[in-house]
Amino acid sequence: MNDLGVFRAEKDDFFASHPQSPLTRELKQGFTGLNYFDEDLALRLEVKVDEFPEKAPIQMQTTTGDVQTYERFGRFRVSVDGQEAELTIFRGPHGFFLPFVDSLAGEETYPAGRYLEPDPLPDGRYLVDFNLAYNPYCAYNEMYSCPITPAENRLKVPIRAGEKLFH
Repeated sequence: MNDLGVFRAEKDDFFASHPQSPLTRELKQGFTGLNYFDEDLALRLEVKVDEFPEKAPIQMQTTTGDVQTYERFGRFRVSVDGQEAELTIFRGPHGFFLPFVDSLAGEETYPAGRYLEPDPLPDGRYLVDFNLAYNPYCAYNEMYSCPITPAENRLKVPIRAGEKLFH
């Protein structure tokens, strides 16, 4: 099993048995694992981020009506299946944050979007591995408050990597 396979197996185990799992007791009973797209190495990217000269704050609404503040850090371009797209990376209290919605939302992926935490690399680029894209906890349990993906990160291209819809 490769690193991604090990990561996914550990996450499934956490969801199935850990007290801090977002799954309710009822959901844990029939839980056999999360749904994932097959790994796509073409969606494991090292990107150049064009930092914004001014890191303007943005108030992201959450699924429970709260607000979380992030700063708009920078944008990068990506080509998916021959289609160009741009995404904004945000910075928050816990590091870099990349919420996004793709064209599969509501059919194959969570309608409110999925999340990634881009990793800065030594050469100034960022690792954006869509194979690690995950559903926010509110996809499993409405008690969680999750930032809603801003309009600028709603893509017209499919990202067939990472977690799929739960149900």
